[in-house]
Amino acid sequence: MIGRNVLVALFASALAVSMTSVAAHEVGSKAPAFDLPTATKPVRLADLKGQVVYIDFWASWCAPCKQSFPFMSEMQAKYGPRGFTVIGVNVDQKREDADKFLATTPAKFTIGFDTTSKVAEAYQPKGMPTSFLIGADGKVRAMHVGFKDSNREEIEREIQAALSAARK
Repeated sequence: MIGRNVLVALFASALAVSMTSVAAHEVGSKAPAFDLPTATKPVRLADLKGQVVYIDFWASWCAPCKQSFPFMSEMQAKYGPRGFTVIGVNVDQKREDADKFLATTPAKFTIGFDTTSKVAEAYQPKGMPTSFLIGADGKVRAMHVGFKDSNREEIEREIQAALSAARK
């Protein structure tokens, strides 16, 4: 149940931040920078400048996250060579919880661990999972709350459009 407490805290902080500034999740806003540990080396949004980035906030207790991981792995494999990067941002307070999830639901994309919720506070996810498509210009192009198989085509079209815009 720790995961649910983290989500409640995220919603409270999101409400506080949204009352004082433009929310990070708004389409057209600049994506907040971050630096997160991974299983190997840190991932920094700044290092991906000029690429299209799909940032997905997830938690070990999230059932729809199990459905979204194969899709994100597929998108990474399909569009990675064109300058596309998927980053899964885990919001569990305990890294062990994320590791257990990943043992049964492998990711073929980068996983960052946000155990302090700093990145989640900046992005203000509305639920689990919440994804943000960041264009090569560093701005949020799309945001999705939750994941359903019926969203796959729409998300892939958004990725394709972002990659096309990046080439111009």
